[in-house]
Amino acid sequence: MSYARPEAIVEPVWLSKNLGDPKIVIIDASFHLPTANRDPKEEYLSSHIPGAVFFDINEIADQKVDLPHMLPKPNDFESKVGELGISENTHVICYDTNGSVMAGMRAFWTFKVFGHKNIAVLNGGFNKWTKLGYPVSSDFPKTKLANYTCSQQNPALVTSIEEVKENVKKKNRQFVDARTAGRFCGTEPEPRPGLKGGHVPNSKNLAFQEMLQTDNCMELKSANDLRILFMERGIDPSQPIISSCGSGVTAAVLYFSLFLIGYDTVSVYDGSWTEWGSQEDTPVAKGPE
Repeated sequence: MSYARPEAIVEPVWLSKNLGDPKIVIIDASFHLPTANRDPKEEYLSSHIPGAVFFDINEIADQKVDLPHMLPKPNDFESKVGELGISENTHVICYDTNGSVMAGMRAFWTFKVFGHKNIAVLNGGFNKWTKLGYPVSSDFPKTKLANYTCSQQNPALVTSIEEVKENVKKKNRQFVDARTAGRFCGTEPEPRPGLKGGHVPNSKNLAFQEMLQTDNCMELKSANDLRILFMERGIDPSQPIISSCGSGVTAAVLYFSLFLIGYDTVSVYDGSWTEWGSQEDTPVAKGPE
């Protein structure tokens, strides 16, 4: 079974043939957890897909809240992506250095929130690109300032903490946590200090790695394998879903996976566990589902 929206994912061979197309802007949205001790921007400056610009999810974010990489305000998004040479008509290709799942898909979701239509994720990301021997560059690309307008935003793709609290009471939407089982159960420490352990009550746990081919550059599983996985884990793709993770990054893997196979039922809890686990009044459950 093929993906319902194949235009949302591109293979390295396709991108290699379209390098230099003025209608395309490639963005490197690499991000690493605090415990990784890696600087994604320095890595980008050292080696990236030729012509790619760096999409910093910590910079293209709401700087007025004390949470990491929360969605930016529309006018800030317009300004920042315009500086990257992106207009609303640009064909944007997202990738990162971990199969496109550590912020490449978050970038895809962010653009979708602000109504961008022509956008795709590079399957397998930078790892697959380099494994296949395609060229890399350390040159800083010259960008031409573009005018970007968020004309058709999709606020339904974002869920707030207030909405999650309401959902805990009413259970109107499935809540899926993409963290590892250890973090979900509260037996594994969080990478950010000061957070409670456990999960939002009535959650389902589907670690983002389970949606990927971990032995093949973190490419997404096939459409059929994804559908089987969701069915086995008791997740109904046809019904509303809130996706969450540690800080709203890998939650986008579930959003992207379901979008790719034809569903528009997922919103991302932007604050995710970094917000929920830091509040005194938020209920927490521990152990398995």
